[in-house]
Amino acid sequence: MKRPALFRPRNAVLTVLGLVLIAGTTTVVAQTAPLPAVQWDNRRLEQLDRNVRRLERAVTQRNAAGQPVLVEPDPEVIALQGQVGIMDRRLRDLEATVQRVNGDLERLSFQLDESQRDNAAIGTRLRDAETRLRTMETAAQAAAAQREAEAEQAAASPTGDAASDLAAARTLVTVNRQGGLEALERVITNWPNTPESREAEWRIGDAVRAAGDQGAAVSAYARALRGWPTDAWAGEVTLKLARGLAATQRPAEACAALGEFTRRYNARASADLRSVAARVRSDADCA
Repeated sequence: MKRPALFRPRNAVLTVLGLVLIAGTTTVVAQTAPLPAVQWDNRRLEQLDRNVRRLERAVTQRNAAGQPVLVEPDPEVIALQGQVGIMDRRLRDLEATVQRVNGDLERLSFQLDESQRDNAAIGTRLRDAETRLRTMETAAQAAAAQREAEAEQAAASPTGDAASDLAAARTLVTVNRQGGLEALERVITNWPNTPESREAEWRIGDAVRAAGDQGAAVSAYARALRGWPTDAWAGEVTLKLARGLAATQRPAEACAALGEFTRRYNARASADLRSVAARVRSDADCA
């Protein structure tokens, strides 16, 4: 059974509409599907070059026909270019800031080096000053101790003077042997390492030799001659030492003492002392 002629065009329109919808759906699906990566080989590059040349010819022809081609930039591209410009300015600002910071760091590093050198120099000066202060303190303490010792000596001294104490002891020993010996001992104790204490030593030697104690006299003479002094009495006391050594049966030491007399004091000795030296040399059988 055939349909009426009125329905035939309608069916054709429906058929075409369905095909269009199917094609449109296919196109949308094709547009939304991810495109495969383009493989840029020589053939594709040549095709791209030909297309570009066609476009150039088309643009040239339209321009020659009075129909110029207007290329309108994409707003998104313009916005992107603006953002890129802003970022570029910020980048330049950042580079300038970094350069300033680097310059500041270099100046700070230089200043730090100078500060370290200054600190090292100041530390050296401080250590030198501390060393000098300690030296001065030590010297001051030694001077104070010496002053205290001298004050104690002066307080213990009968007259407060070494020469006066020695003179008083010499006078006393002639009238009071024991008291004079004690006074001479006080001179040695109160005024050590002085010419007066050396003289007090050998005067004690004379006193104990006169009492018959040759051994004690030899010890006293030896203490007076420590370092071989150059006082006027040194030559005579050396001969007294040699004579005491010979008397105590120590001829070798006596000859040694006579040798020191010859080397140190013979040139300034009197004729009497030289004759005494000859006698002692003979008694001790010195070569």
